[in-house]
Amino acid sequence: MATMPASITEFDFAASGRRVIAIEAQGLEAVAGRLDGAFTDACRRMLDCKGRVVCTGMGKSGHVARKIAATLASTGTPSFFVHPGEAGHGDLGMITDADIVLALSYSGESDELLMLLPVLKRQGNLLIAMTGRPDSSLAREADVHLDASVPAEACPLALAPTASTTAALALGDALAVALLEARGFTAEDFARSHPAGSLGRRLLLHIRDVMHSGDEVPKVREAATLSETLVEMSRKRLGMSAIVDADDRLLGLYTDGDLRRTLDDARIDVRATSIASVMTRNPKVIDADALAVEAAQLMEAHKINALIVVDKERRVVGALNIHDLLRARVV
Repeated sequence: MATMPASITEFDFAASGRRVIAIEAQGLEAVAGRLDGAFTDACRRMLDCKGRVVCTGMGKSGHVARKIAATLASTGTPSFFVHPGEAGHGDLGMITDADIVLALSYSGESDELLMLLPVLKRQGNLLIAMTGRPDSSLAREADVHLDASVPAEACPLALAPTASTTAALALGDALAVALLEARGFTAEDFARSHPAGSLGRRLLLHIRDVMHSGDEVPKVREAATLSETLVEMSRKRLGMSAIVDADDRLLGLYTDGDLRRTLDDARIDVRATSIASVMTRNPKVIDADALAVEAAQLMEAHKINALIVVDKERRVVGALNIHDLLRARVV
């Protein structure tokens, strides 16, 4: 491995990093101090939009615009990204007259964006511009202009977009969150657009989605012996068995833990003992319409590994254990 020059080995990387973050923090403070009627106007128009918010931008601004579109879409504001270069070659057809266009360009002079303006104006699209130059061509043509200018870039050459892209990203987040709050957007709403994520699984998955039902539910009648119950537990492999009456109403529960305690009692004859004499009466149960995460919380709170699912009449309709929740990635 080649030896690095002394100037490199002695360079204070941490000091450079702190300088960058300080400059970008100053840029964010500057943007926050300018949030005024234009920001409110942009939010109200986006909230009233009957179509989608179409985000667009070139280069680094395009990357930020893509992220803003994703954040808006996941928080209740229908949105997508259109590359301005591709828009000039057919993707403009994705934009309807009901849509709002949010265009990002720090200079406000991006040729690819300016080229689209006559078409968007003719179609009647509302244009919200986010630039660092209020006197730029894009800012002047916009219906609403959001000033994202920063005192300085963190790049010492003042060439690489750094503080300016951070400011634009934060301004996009501010729009998304303000709209989220105005809509009354909830965690359940968020989960519906994130069904594959952990939050979606926790908020959308119900007990009926993960429980065993029908012949898979281990259960015996009150007259059964302990040995007969153990056979049922072995066949159904859920580590427990419900004890039910003639109408399938739950009378009690017998688990693997109960079995270990039973075997410690030399007075109990496994073959002759009635299950009713050793079962747990009034066990913890759950409703099929409850969230799966509620089962996990109940198991954790009471240090149990399985639950019987009952209806309003306490009839047994299902069963699940901790492994079912693990497979569903609820825990």
